[in-house]
Amino acid sequence: MKQAFERNLGRYADLIVEVGLNLQKGQELMISAPITSYEFVRLITEKAYEAGALNVLTDFYDDELKKIRLEKSAEEGLKEFPGWKAKGYIEMAENNVALLNLAAPNPSLLRDSDPARVAMLNKTSAEAMKDFSAYIGGGKISWLIAAIPTVEWAQTVFPDLSQEDAFTKLWENIFYTTRTDQENTVELWEAHIDNLNENADRLNKGKYKKLHYKGPGTDLSIEFHPKTKWISAQFTNDKGIPFVPNLPTEEVFSIPDKYGVNGVVSSTKPLNYSGTLIKNFSLTFKEGKVIDYTAEEGYETLKNLLETDEGASYLGEVALVPHDSPISNTNIVFNNTLFDENASCHIALGRALSVCVEGGKTMTPEELQEIGFNESMIHVDFMIGSSQLDIDGEKADGTIEPIFKAGDWV
Repeated sequence: MKQAFERNLGRYADLIVEVGLNLQKGQELMISAPITSYEFVRLITEKAYEAGALNVLTDFYDDELKKIRLEKSAEEGLKEFPGWKAKGYIEMAENNVALLNLAAPNPSLLRDSDPARVAMLNKTSAEAMKDFSAYIGGGKISWLIAAIPTVEWAQTVFPDLSQEDAFTKLWENIFYTTRTDQENTVELWEAHIDNLNENADRLNKGKYKKLHYKGPGTDLSIEFHPKTKWISAQFTNDKGIPFVPNLPTEEVFSIPDKYGVNGVVSSTKPLNYSGTLIKNFSLTFKEGKVIDYTAEEGYETLKNLLETDEGASYLGEVALVPHDSPISNTNIVFNNTLFDENASCHIALGRALSVCVEGGKTMTPEELQEIGFNESMIHVDFMIGSSQLDIDGEKADGTIEPIFKAGDWV
């Protein structure tokens, strides 16, 4: 058992370095990770140097310290962010440093924290890192989000198991959904990316001006500008190097016309937003903006999220994910957007992605605004797909074509 785990763990590390980051010889790597993941960070570091990394830097953090700060800090302290850190990340981006974010969430960490103070801290961080976020959203540098389990996270996913069994089972499912439980992991991922790119090409050839969503609690239309395009989660950085910013990934996605979203949409999985779960929520859109919302749990957190800035109440991404996919077929709610969004069609509040615009990387903010590009300090995906979701595409001449039926590609 231990031997199999170590073998899969090595494949996972190889996948992160070789496919996700596609780390190049002579390139530097920055790893942002929780202190609990130090052993895996050591393995990644070893793999990175074997791939020719010039240097591997680490930025460790502890979510418990964040919780203490929220509880004990003066309000003025929650409005402060270290300028040297924001400038440092910009400097790294300018020097083509690859960025790995190892996510190890505790979905209930801030369940009892004051939502207003949490929102204040989140907004402070988002404002300070806004310029760096443009490097991420534009795919200018290689970056990757991958997961590492924690006991706390595992027990929210498998509450009926012991801590040890829950932790082991979560690792097993991470290996399964990332295909690292199979010998030819890298080859499988190359074929998978090819398949995603074919789906994106099909949508681009369809030239749909609008998508219509119908499902339980959902009746939504989303419009698109002709200059936007559908892509898979395989980006190409400014150096011409391809990388895959999410592991796992099952989506093809685009950006909507900021003002072309109308109707109501209901969530199908919980949203873990900064340590708080938002469950069973719905949003009503008019001319792109959220004008009404409900939530059975996490209402105040949702309210604060939507009020982060003007763009937070508009959409910045539309993603299609088949219900019949490895993550969805586990029938597990991971309480982690990285996994849950890749088990379900989803949309995102906030900042749009310039990689989804033809020539978007070189367009001015004014030119992007002309095509309905949404700007915001945040980008938050939430899940709306299920086996009961139908999606139709409408062309410029009014022709309607089915795209998704009962949650899967037609």
